[in-house]
Amino acid sequence: MDNSVYLSLFAGKHILVVEDEYFLADETRQKLEQLGATVVGPAANVEDALELIASSKIDGAILDVHLGDEFVFPVAEELEQADVPFVFATGYDPDVIPAKFSGFALCGKPTELGKIASALFNPGGGVALN
Repeated sequence: MDNSVYLSLFAGKHILVVEDEYFLADETRQKLEQLGATVVGPAANVEDALELIASSKIDGAILDVHLGDEFVFPVAEELEQADVPFVFATGYDPDVIPAKFSGFALCGKPTELGKIASALFNPGGGVALN
């Protein structure tokens, strides 16, 4: 299926964006909103992301792996427990992802929203998206 078809899957969805680089977070927010999504966040750190998960409706999430001096993995654990699909977005080597998250999608930066939509909302889409 063409990536443009997957983009329509964001319409009406609440997407958590966890990204500590302001310009990347803002660009992702703008693109998601243009596709009809409601952006939750963006959150620049683990604490803020966990607060948003506790207080917001979330249908999917895009998680930057490295947030300043911390990793996003506590957020991934919380989303996994809540059965919310997510993808990791990183410029780092995939080896930084703990083995317990090996079934989740990994997307290199800059992120391609068509591929992310496929991974989040398409059954069987949770594969590496490099």
